[in-house]
Amino acid sequence: MKQKNIILCGFMGCGKSTVGVLLAKKTGMAFVDLDSYIEKKYGMTVSEIFEKFGEPRFREMERDAAKELSAKNGMVIAAGGGTLTFKENVDVFRTNGRIILLDLPVETVAKRLENDTTRPLLNRPDKLTAMKELYEKRMPLYKEAADIVVNGDDSPMQVCIEIMSVI
Repeated sequence: MKQKNIILCGFMGCGKSTVGVLLAKKTGMAFVDLDSYIEKKYGMTVSEIFEKFGEPRFREMERDAAKELSAKNGMVIAAGGGTLTFKENVDVFRTNGRIILLDLPVETVAKRLENDTTRPLLNRPDKLTAMKELYEKRMPLYKEAADIVVNGDDSPMQVCIEIMSVI
């Protein structure tokens, strides 16, 4: 029997990749970080893609990657922060997986990302304001996309255990 994918969603810095690696080890599934998959496929970082081609082109690459990964089985996929704000990506991932939201307060995100310079949408002088605005805009979309919501504010191992108890 083929094993459906587990798609982790949530705001940047919520722990999708960290939890995803743990979850893959615990379940024996393969782990894929969607942004890393795109970077490897196109030979440049997400920041470089944004800079060179703009966000719309990156979103096309992301959509293609979501389709490619959804065609596979038995994967834990850490979606990019914006991936599941697009209904088309939600629909594609749902065809062969369950979407799990790692939910945590914006204050925790801000603390985790305070020294992070790798996020193109936050590379601005008003980083905290931009983060809060983006969080407020995206969180309802994540909740709509999610099949399951877990508390992402716990330790990565605790979040992993909680996910395993509900899948």
